[in-house]
Amino acid sequence: MTRRKATRGARADSLWGNRVFARMFAAYAGAAMGEWFDAIAIQVLIVYRWGAGPVTLSWIPVVMALPGLLLGTLAGVAADRLPRIRLMLLSDLFTAAVTVAILAAPNVYALIPLLTLRAGAAAFIAPAQQAVTRHIVPADQLLRATTLNGMLQQSAKIAGPLAGAFVLAALSPGACILAHAAARLLSAGLLWTVRSAEPDPARNREAEKRPSAAAEWREGLRAVVRAKPVLHALLFGFVGLTAILMVDYQFAILLRELAPGRPSLLGWLIAAIGAGSVGIMLLLNKRKRLPYGWGLGGGYALLGAAIAGLGMLPVGAPAAAVLALGLLLGVGNGACIATKIYLLQKEMPAALIGRVFGVDQTLTSLVMLGAPLAGGLLIDAAGARPVFAAFGWATAGVGVLGLLLAPVLWGRRGAGAAEEVRPEASHSA
Repeated sequence: MTRRKATRGARADSLWGNRVFARMFAAYAGAAMGEWFDAIAIQVLIVYRWGAGPVTLSWIPVVMALPGLLLGTLAGVAADRLPRIRLMLLSDLFTAAVTVAILAAPNVYALIPLLTLRAGAAAFIAPAQQAVTRHIVPADQLLRATTLNGMLQQSAKIAGPLAGAFVLAALSPGACILAHAAARLLSAGLLWTVRSAEPDPARNREAEKRPSAAAEWREGLRAVVRAKPVLHALLFGFVGLTAILMVDYQFAILLRELAPGRPSLLGWLIAAIGAGSVGIMLLLNKRKRLPYGWGLGGGYALLGAAIAGLGMLPVGAPAAAVLALGLLLGVGNGACIATKIYLLQKEMPAALIGRVFGVDQTLTSLVMLGAPLAGGLLIDAAGARPVFAAFGWATAGVGVLGLLLAPVLWGRRGAGAAEEVRPEASHSA
């Protein structure tokens, strides 16, 4: 199926009439749920079965972020050079194999290299998925496709931990890990059915001399620097994410201070954040345009204000106040996620989508290597509530700057005409 044929069918039958998108969405749904099953089981293995301490546990997000930092831009180049659906399929199969191998890990020291290998395979999936989406979805349906994928991710955040906890209680951590492996195999099977539905990137350039991978990598970086809305969105997101991740992994510590006798409140807070994100994405899903300044600047302002509000709550604050702020946090988070992905998809030529999302993945991994640990050290020294308040207001300040400087950062086009289609972005292959 050519891209023209796929997009024509999608316009006629709606986004769900796009067979490739529908199969990819189903594959992503299974993988997202499986990841949450796995995440719960891994923590139980490390803490309860192997008795590891907090320092050992803190290395897990680091080793899982490192492959994204090292391989992010390479994965972006691969997504623009290789058949993307087949690249995702192979990554799913490799992830399933390593996940099964985790069952045989005798201790945390054997587990860590396996988690690193698995994260390395996962690094290739996101750029490839975004590149495929840009090729198979018409430009006027990109916002809807972006919000649908975002809603799926946030819904998995709500349903995944609940279902995983049920399986864990009824069976064992091994059953949760096997469920993740099975979900990856299901994802690979669905991708197999549409493996020939996209044009081969190499075939599109067969009439011209193929540049080297290094040349394409440099081309991608130059394109990001030249596309000012994209560059500013990546840098804006980097600054905002740094402030957020200073406290993002410390909600349990904050709630232990606010409500020491209610450990279940953490689960409800996570669910409220997910519900807020799903709600705003449902609203955005009905739109055909999304002002960049309001989505990014307004999103960070809401998100930061909610984090600061949580830090300013008194000890013994009612659960309703915590959950209301969680909903607000989710609304801001959902707006930021949807807007950034939509902007990157809309403002870059289709042939460069993999590389720009590879750069984004590298920046995100770079933040994850340092910010959570630094935030933990600050909270250990000063307490959770003042640190949450400080970094919450810092994040809100970044958001307000984004709102005020939107015409400078993203242009008037991003401020009110995002639905227009750039010819080179809509026809590049």
